[in-house]
Amino acid sequence: MSGHHAVVVGAGIGGLAAAVGLSRSGWNVTVLEQARELRPVGGGIGLTPNGLHALDAIEAGEAVRAAGIEQEHGGIRNPKGRWISRTDLDFIKTRYGHPVTAVHRAKLIDILVGLLPAGTVRTGARVLAALPGGPDEQAEVRTEDGSFHADLVIAADGIHSRLRETLFPRNSGLVYAGYTSWRFVLPATDVTLAGETWGRGKRFAILPLAGGLVHCSALAVRAPGGHDGGGATELAWHFGAWHSPVPELIHAAAGRTIVHDDIEELAAPLPALHLGRVVLVGDAAHAMTPNLGSACLALEDAVSLTHAVTSRSLFDALAWYSRVRRPRSAALAKLSRRLGSLGKISFPPAAAVRDAGFRVAGLAPALTVRTLDRMMGWRPPPLAPVTDGSAGLRYFQVTGSFCTPRVR
Repeated sequence: MSGHHAVVVGAGIGGLAAAVGLSRSGWNVTVLEQARELRPVGGGIGLTPNGLHALDAIEAGEAVRAAGIEQEHGGIRNPKGRWISRTDLDFIKTRYGHPVTAVHRAKLIDILVGLLPAGTVRTGARVLAALPGGPDEQAEVRTEDGSFHADLVIAADGIHSRLRETLFPRNSGLVYAGYTSWRFVLPATDVTLAGETWGRGKRFAILPLAGGLVHCSALAVRAPGGHDGGGATELAWHFGAWHSPVPELIHAAAGRTIVHDDIEELAAPLPALHLGRVVLVGDAAHAMTPNLGSACLALEDAVSLTHAVTSRSLFDALAWYSRVRRPRSAALAKLSRRLGSLGKISFPPAAAVRDAGFRVAGLAPALTVRTLDRMMGWRPPPLAPVTDGSAGLRYFQVTGSFCTPRVR
């Protein structure tokens, strides 16, 4: 596939990672970003081992780890500050090969852009539509300023993907998950412990970042809409009586940028993750609730797609990508939805039962290993098939979370 042209729509994590992977494999790549400048929305990301393995596959892992900090401990507290469950995270590095690493989203974006040839990313490019093309016809991407023709188009245009809607108009689209989100980053050199606090229908997460920064995110059950700019005032109403340092962090966020979003997800999985020469990655492919690391899933998409198109004919590669990535993303979206449902519990007796379950899981980590394996145990598939000498060619595929052989 060397010398072929790919157009990536969207300069988020998944789109840029796909661009890096394809560029390093000899493709000519153009990234079209609607924003006038790359200013990543959000703040910190907790990269789990599957995401770091994906970054290693495109030779970005070392730089990302250098820009992040390792999470050594994790846990859940109640609003009064009592630990419900607390865990030493060393076992994650031992079991999956990497620790959980916290990094600022903007830094991750900068690293990925820095791995691309100069001029690859074109900002201020609003994409209107994509025509999928076919075996004998290139795909076409139409923007407000003209059109691009390409052998491959990667739709990485986020949760409200315009290309997803035009390619799969019969899909039921997005639905409100029942809770809303606030996120902000601020200096807080004295906050070094990561963790989450779970109340009744509310959650508050703290994630220390490199450079003396801390990322905070809050979730609360409420009706959709109502983004009236309340910011820190509304956060204080929900969380101001919680344990320290939650109120102090909210107070320090006054006057800073606080991103406020209603949480949405796809009501049903797409029938496929590609159509013609157009393929979807990240939130465009599988918009899901933010409980299991959708950024890492987008990195998996990008690396899986790169491996596929560099080791198969294009249409075989895209069919393989859909066949492998769709069930995994659908399963993790379902699991994320279930975890989010636990956070939505507001009835006191039910919340007490939930918290008791967390205590049991904290005392017996093996009870959660199967779930962690599904999420973190993914590995990039190899670029080429291997021959074992007896069963013919075997192609390694990602089934569930691990790479397992399948005879063909």
